[in-house]
Amino acid sequence: MSGTPLVVLAGGGTGGHLFPLLAVAGALRSAVGDVRFVLFGTGRAIDRSVVAGSGLELVAQSVRPLHITKPWTFPGFLAAWIRACRTCRVRLEADRPAIVLGSGGFASGPPVFEARRAGIPTALINPDAIPGRANRFLASRVDVVFAQWEESASCFPGHPGFKVTGCPIRAEFQRATRETGIARFGLDNRRRTLLITGASQGARTINDAVVAILDDLAAVGAWQVLHITGSADLDGVRRAYAARNVPGTVLAFTEHMPDALAAADLVLSRAGASSLAEITAVGRPAILMPYPHHRDRHQDANAAVLVGRGAAIIVTDTRNCQETAASLRRELLHLLRDRPALTRMAEAARSLGRPDAAGAIAAELVGLSRGMLTTNTPAS
Repeated sequence: MSGTPLVVLAGGGTGGHLFPLLAVAGALRSAVGDVRFVLFGTGRAIDRSVVAGSGLELVAQSVRPLHITKPWTFPGFLAAWIRACRTCRVRLEADRPAIVLGSGGFASGPPVFEARRAGIPTALINPDAIPGRANRFLASRVDVVFAQWEESASCFPGHPGFKVTGCPIRAEFQRATRETGIARFGLDNRRRTLLITGASQGARTINDAVVAILDDLAAVGAWQVLHITGSADLDGVRRAYAARNVPGTVLAFTEHMPDALAAADLVLSRAGASSLAEITAVGRPAILMPYPHHRDRHQDANAAVLVGRGAAIIVTDTRNCQETAASLRRELLHLLRDRPALTRMAEAARSLGRPDAAGAIAAELVGLSRGMLTTNTPAS
């Protein structure tokens, strides 16, 4: 045990659960200075990759998702939950943290649950418009729920600690410039840039729909494409771009999403909560294709927030490539030629963005920590 205060971060398995926690950790380091962090995450490779070099200790839990539609998996889920809770309980007793902050998802459950039982202050980031199963379970067990949008308030009726702060994003999103993004990805500074991304794992249906309209993209002057495909589709998408001579860069993945968004004039994306927080923080217009396979369709609800404010339009992923491509062709080609519309959408996106969300949450955590975390004070 160390005299340096400890903050436990809880969540993992996807970039959407990990990056907000790292953003808050960075803001706490700036506000508090001397603080330790432990991340209770998962054994997935993305957890190790994201945490590497961050200065956080990673504890890979045995917990696994709960699949309501697969009752035969319940015993395995329960056994993993019990093991994870035991691991968290022992660790929290041996090294009591100032606070435990969860980011949603199954990996948040045991650390937040056990912290509440131990009387440790707890908080939860809820970035989606509609909370997932884990956040619905944990909401009554935390002191504060930090929401990205006011639209989530109805999902936490009467919660005394509900606060709209935005979804925390890394400070790099505010420091990146168009010039650095253009240079990093080898793009042409004279052209406008369409960024296409399916998030960290890629999105095959987005890739397929874009490939189906590449002839149309090739015919549009003054634009280039930065397309992040995911590793599975990289080779095929690259061949398609080369065959049609579409200018731009095709990558499987990038660790430099701040530069990618800074270079973009229009974004085609899924509607994950963290992605939308990044898009609005830098003020970029967007065409959103919400992931169609979630039972609660929460990405549709996320996208609806931006559409309602005039910051984005939706193209429905119908799971039929030709139907989706036809809708995408119509909306995308119109926007690529309508600069005033792009300007209006960018302004609307910027009005929704909360680039200071990580700092706002860090300040709330300091107040919630019962004096265990104190902010730096300038020397007089």
